[in-house]
Amino acid sequence: MIGDHTPVPTLGVKDLGKAREFYEGVLGLEPGPDMPGGVAYKAGSGGLFVYESEFAGTNQATAMMMELPEDQFDDHISDLRGKGVSFETYDMPETEWQDGVATMNMGDSSFRSVWFKDPDGNILNLGTGMG
Repeated sequence: MIGDHTPVPTLGVKDLGKAREFYEGVLGLEPGPDMPGGVAYKAGSGGLFVYESEFAGTNQATAMMMELPEDQFDDHISDLRGKGVSFETYDMPETEWQDGVATMNMGDSSFRSVWFKDPDGNILNLGTGMG
């Protein structure tokens, strides 16, 4: 079954060098092998592929999300802020926002998330409690 395999988000960028600075320097992802037109990154049990595209940043929806452990969320968010990452806010039902961090309550549980853009405008999300 296809559902038994790990999906790989694929993100288009205009300038691969600038994207590498962001994904490696800001997000701290380790590059895998260079591939034609792009670079693969390992992340957790999966990964992502960043490649050059003339359509980079045209998606107005979340392009990739990564789940963080609740006990590490604040440290990762603080680290990103220190590297100049600005968080987005959106009009979302049943969501409370504080300093760019969304808290969503779902019955007896809740999770926190942030959204931000890479240099080309791809919308990325980090959150807790999604899995």
